[in-house]
Amino acid sequence: MIKKMLLAMLVLFALIYFTLTKYYTDVQINKYKDRQVVLENEVIQKGWMPSILPESAYEIRETHDLDANTLFGSFNYKEEDEAVFMQHLTVKPDMNNTLEWGSFLFQVDQEKNYVKFRNKPIS
Repeated sequence: MIKKMLLAMLVLFALIYFTLTKYYTDVQINKYKDRQVVLENEVIQKGWMPSILPESAYEIRETHDLDANTLFGSFNYKEEDEAVFMQHLTVKPDMNNTLEWGSFLFQVDQEKNYVKFRNKPIS
């Protein structure tokens, strides 16, 4: 009888744990109109956005998960800022078309003036 109660309690606690971790994560999704809004919200200082964000960046999105320490984002930019932005980036060896700067990795679509970024995985 006691074993059954202990097993039932263990199953109940496991269900509660998985329910809470699934529905109450530290994932935040943010959207910003342009670089000015990013600066006003101090997103760069928090480490959620690279400081090399072009002046003309717009439709900026970032998603970060504090539990997993992951960060993903994207933005569009005007072609006039492309050369200055690209000069900060270096090719990441052994990764297909991936560029890096600081603690960030980038995929840049120069035809669409669109950038996806993420934080480097912790090794």
